[in-house]
Amino acid sequence: MSGRQLGAVGAGPDGTELATGHNEREATGDPTAHAEILALRRAAEAVGEWRLTDFTLVVTLEPCTMCAGALVQSRVARVVYGARDEKAGAAGSLWDVIRDRRLNHRPEVIAGVLERECAEQLTAFFRTL
Repeated sequence: MSGRQLGAVGAGPDGTELATGHNEREATGDPTAHAEILALRRAAEAVGEWRLTDFTLVVTLEPCTMCAGALVQSRVARVVYGARDEKAGAAGSLWDVIRDRRLNHRPEVIAGVLERECAEQLTAFFRTL
């Protein structure tokens, strides 16, 4: 059970891949080892600072509240996701933490990219669990 279906890819302003991540909670026992968090950590390491102002994160599943908060705090420019998460999504489905006007930074959100394909992949993965 690798969690690779829950994946994230981060790109710089020119579209160059800077970091990737996949869900490693089960493998590491770390409850914060979501794909988004790991990709953000690796991107910050690659650019040498925590502010990822020109960074785009592309993720299979809509970010949860923890990941949405980390995306806001890291100042990413844009979040692109495939499948909506009606149970825990925090980028428009259940909550909209990422675009909350009370926060000092609001990344652009592009939702539903390859939504059907992402949802099918995730459904197939979770059935194996």
